Amino acid sequence: MPKSSSSLPIEIKISTVVAISTILHSADPIAIDAALKQMTGGVSDFFEDEFAVIDVAGIAEEAAHIDWEALVALLRKYRLNAVAVRGAPAALHDVIRAHDLFLDDGTSGLQAGPGRERDMPAAAPEEPAAPVPAPVQAPAPAPAQAMIVDTPVRAGQRIYARGTDLIVTAVVNNGAELIADGSIHVYAPLHGRALAGASGNAGARIFALQLQPELVSIAGVYRTFDEGFPPEVARQPAQIRLVGDRIDISSLGSATRN
Repeated sequence: MPKSSSSLPIEIKISTVVAISTILHSADPIAIDAALKQMTGGVSDFFEDEFAVIDVAGIAEEAAHIDWEALVALLRKYRLNAVAVRGAPAALHDVIRAHDLFLDDGTSGLQAGPGRERDMPAAAPEEPAAPVPAPVQAPAPAPAQAMIVDTPVRAGQRIYARGTDLIVTAVVNNGAELIADGSIHVYAPLHGRALAGASGNAGARIFALQLQPELVSIAGVYRTFDEGFPPEVARQPAQIRLVGDRIDISSLGSATRN
């Protein structure tokens, strides 16, 4: 009698993994430590063991001086688990791989670390080139459909809209987390955490009928509200967007800026 799939020792399923972009503007570990301490406000579980991609594109000239072992340990201190590096010069690729970090090419493609190339099958011998057919105009891809959630998002739940917008028509409770590569629309009270533009889309926005969040982020730029949400826009229709490197909050019914 054939065994059911549940009796197999291992199953492989497609899963979605979200990584936070940690964009370095300095290679100084003391400065990075101080910035993280200020960002988290001393909250030990601020990042909750998130995966992190270290982006060094902005400090390419300083990247050669990074102590990767110390940097990974520093991020781990704040419960950020470094898994990859983005924007590193080619001269540093071997050093980065030696620290068991992947290389992110910026298109969500991670390159293998040391030794992993040996697991790949050898390339087959090249066949004689076949005649090249005339090009055919491919139809334009259909736009990704937004993810829609009609039930309350409870504490501890995480919802990720990969490659699209996220629409929620029920309350988002404290301790819940919304993540979208596009914009986030909540037609109900928004508490908890909302991270839009997770893949780096700085034009993404967060909209809600009532805003009282714990944390918001646009394209990796964070803002927390330990001292309370701005009262002039709290509990009313509002939007959150990125202006330069600053989180901007505005009422949908006025021109107020915060």
